[in-house]
Amino acid sequence: MNTSTLNAVSVRNPWAVVPSLGNLDAYITAVNRIPLLTPQEEVSLGQRLRDQSDLEAAGRLVLSHLRLVVSVSRQYMGYGLPQGDLIQEGNIGLMKAVKRFDPDQGVRLVSYALHWIRAEMHEYILKNWRMVKLATTKAQRKLFFNLRSMKQGLKGEAGDGETHRNTLTPAQVASVANELNVRPEEVIEMETRLSGGDVALEPQGEDGEEGFGPIAYLADDSSEPTRQIESRRHDWLSSDGITQALGGLDARSRRIVEQRWLEVNDDGSGGMTLHELAAEYGVSAERIRQIEVAALKKMRKALETA
Repeated sequence: MNTSTLNAVSVRNPWAVVPSLGNLDAYITAVNRIPLLTPQEEVSLGQRLRDQSDLEAAGRLVLSHLRLVVSVSRQYMGYGLPQGDLIQEGNIGLMKAVKRFDPDQGVRLVSYALHWIRAEMHEYILKNWRMVKLATTKAQRKLFFNLRSMKQGLKGEAGDGETHRNTLTPAQVASVANELNVRPEEVIEMETRLSGGDVALEPQGEDGEEGFGPIAYLADDSSEPTRQIESRRHDWLSSDGITQALGGLDARSRRIVEQRWLEVNDDGSGGMTLHELAAEYGVSAERIRQIEVAALKKMRKALETA
């Protein structure tokens, strides 16, 4: 697709030339081929958006700056987050910038949009990376996003005897703390967390065999809500539930169930047998069994509806 064709398509439907972020390589290739706007075109589109709420003009402004979002996203690849997600968040920032863009201020949209693009990516990183608990103040955020590059610069300035070090020296810690206006302790803690490796909780084996990961001993099923409900239900059924169900039986049925299922002698044996109960009530053992079955069925129904 040549430049003139891209221009024609972008006028009719600005998003027709942009593939899904699901195919990141195709997306980047496509946005890098979208023509940039001239200053005059940018001002004209900005005025149409501001004065007429022209959504087509907004689309063309966003479309022509998608390559800027891709470029900015590469600066944050060191945090282990998917580039596609960074681009998606950056695109949100770009759209916010386009919405607030004033073409009469004499500032190009690219300069204005950089702030919004980076702001959205920063928020995404802080919410999804493992450092979120520490980077809470403005100074700590600045430390979070600058320590990595500053550390590389300090290593480059160090002598041959210091280049092998993975951690900052006390003097370097003090220098970073002074420049970023944070306490030296915060620099040390941030550096420790940035240098630490992530631990996979799930088994990582790919050979088809069952693996073992920390999640196996970190999980506490007893605190899981469903397990707690089931446990409480079981406790109730085995105590108050059984008592309540027995209360719905006649005296003979209740005695038969208690002797057959609930009575335990000192030697560990059960209660009376069918024949012993039959002799007591002057009926056959089969009749005692029938009464037992009917009583258990009635109790089960009572417990199900309790």
